[in-house]
Amino acid sequence: MVPAHLTSLMRHFIDLRDGVHGDAVSRRDKEAVFAREVNFLSPVARQALTEVNTDLLLDSGTVSETGLQRSADGGMSATWQLTWPEQQMVRVAPIVLHAYFGASFHHPHLRGGTVGDWPLNVLSVHDASDQLPILRAIATGDLHNLVFQADYRIIPAVTRHSTE
Repeated sequence: MVPAHLTSLMRHFIDLRDGVHGDAVSRRDKEAVFAREVNFLSPVARQALTEVNTDLLLDSGTVSETGLQRSADGGMSATWQLTWPEQQMVRVAPIVLHAYFGASFHHPHLRGGTVGDWPLNVLSVHDASDQLPILRAIATGDLHNLVFQADYRIIPAVTRHSTE
């Protein structure tokens, strides 16, 4: 069985290959799919931020969301963020989860506000095992970015197999 994070990435690459997003072909229909995705994603994004707030910020923070918005470039976006007093006092950006569908994009994407590097602090086999979800996310993100540098054809599973 293919892990869920790879199934999702494969769908993304197949959409590139086939010129669709889900079953949608037109920009209007792709935006409708994106709007549904934002609705599906919203409780999960809030949960992830609430967990950080509860466990690391000791419930001192506030989770907020924009809902679906039309962006300046004519695309669409939705943002979830976590702010807290210490962060605001030193004037650094909040924790951000951002779903966006740029006007010239074939399909939408997710990103964080600052994530590029992830800290490594593994002191045991158990610590290493706990890093599996993070390593999955980093590997999947890197592969996605490599497709951006080239195209979907660098993924054999996309070019050698038909969609199901």
